[in-house]
Amino acid sequence: MVKQREGLDLAALRQFLDANGIDTAGELRAELISGGKSNLTYRILDDSSRWVLRRPPTGGLTPSAHDVAREYRVVDALQGSGVPVARTVALCEDASVMGAPFAVVEHVDGRVIRSSRDLDALSDNDMDRCVDELVRVLAALHSVDYEAKGLGEFGRPEGYLNRQVRLWAGQWERVKSDDLSDVDRLYVALRVAIPSEHDSTIVHGDYRIDNTILSASDAGSVAAVVDWELSTLGDPLTDVALMGVYRNPALDLVLGEDAAWTSPRLPSADDLAQRYAVASGRELAHWNFYMALANFKLAVIAAGIDHRYRAGATVGEGFDKSGDAVPEFVAAGLSAIKGRERAV
Repeated sequence: MVKQREGLDLAALRQFLDANGIDTAGELRAELISGGKSNLTYRILDDSSRWVLRRPPTGGLTPSAHDVAREYRVVDALQGSGVPVARTVALCEDASVMGAPFAVVEHVDGRVIRSSRDLDALSDNDMDRCVDELVRVLAALHSVDYEAKGLGEFGRPEGYLNRQVRLWAGQWERVKSDDLSDVDRLYVALRVAIPSEHDSTIVHGDYRIDNTILSASDAGSVAAVVDWELSTLGDPLTDVALMGVYRNPALDLVLGEDAAWTSPRLPSADDLAQRYAVASGRELAHWNFYMALANFKLAVIAAGIDHRYRAGATVGEGFDKSGDAVPEFVAAGLSAIKGRERAV
């Protein structure tokens, strides 16, 4: 535990909290929860309270993907919705305060299952209940009336899939280290296969077990869904497909560890999709397209992490193998887009 961290000015933070009527008791301390892969996340403590602060990476190349104000607003809107989220505390959009916008929410007690080792604490029955709960919470998120929650302007549902394909192609051009012809092939195939119609809901954009906090006493209960930086209004099936693609062992290269979500103890991508279809009542039409798009997205995210690592802009360890995951996800995307339609 330290008084100062890269991208964090505790003296400035205290002044901000005091100015916004948030009482502090004693010296502020901080510890890094995660850094470099996405937004920097710190646990902030004083003598009586605990908070979590998030801010963009110090050298990120894709600022729209690290918009802490957007994730704060969706979490604030989801208070009392039935979707478990942290209590919001304060948002600072003035970059002059600490070099970048930042958001503060209440610390949520519980456990985060990040690695395959963390899964050892769960019995097979607990794990099955946990997966059912994760799927149930995702279906609950997709059932929220975003207009009633004041999120009607949070995104543009119309044309969402077209924009997603263009967005990730554009991000690839910004972060690629090599020209991979297979990426171009996947992009062209995705453009041709975009479904003409889809549902529109709040989407999380990065949903898997380690982006939730489980109850400390019950693995079958989610205390909070976290990491909302990629959330928007769009097609709910993109969340479901991404959850399935995260089962690919190549995710270990992106996260720099044996990830919990790639463990063979967990259900397959098809099983997860089936559970979601039952929980939500949605049909999973055009499933090959959604799986291909999710693989494309993961390939670009891996390339982005690799780009920041090579630029010396990551904080922490475990980023040196991210680039190796890119061709794995691209190959899986091409395989998916050539597959038959999945009927669920």
